Amino acid sequence: MKIARVRWACRRGMLELDVLFQPFVESQYEQLSTKDKNAFVRLLEGEDPELFAWFMGHEQCPDPELAEMVIRVRGRAAP
Repeated sequence: MKIARVRWACRRGMLELDVLFQPFVESQYEQLSTKDKNAFVRLLEGEDPELFAWFMGHEQCPDPELAEMVIRVRGRAAP
């Protein structure tokens, strides 16, 4: 997916998600491996309430690859 589309997909209905996704895309997306870029794009396909629950720690993401991306976006792991 082209970076412009990824940036657009980062614009969410929740400010809490916007402030997580947009800085991540601007600072780290281009350096990700193809596998990690694909995982991030899959993450962006999620619904806002589900994503919010994962990022705020209310629920655990059932997909291990996406769960790792949640951690990376939250800044708990190096890219």
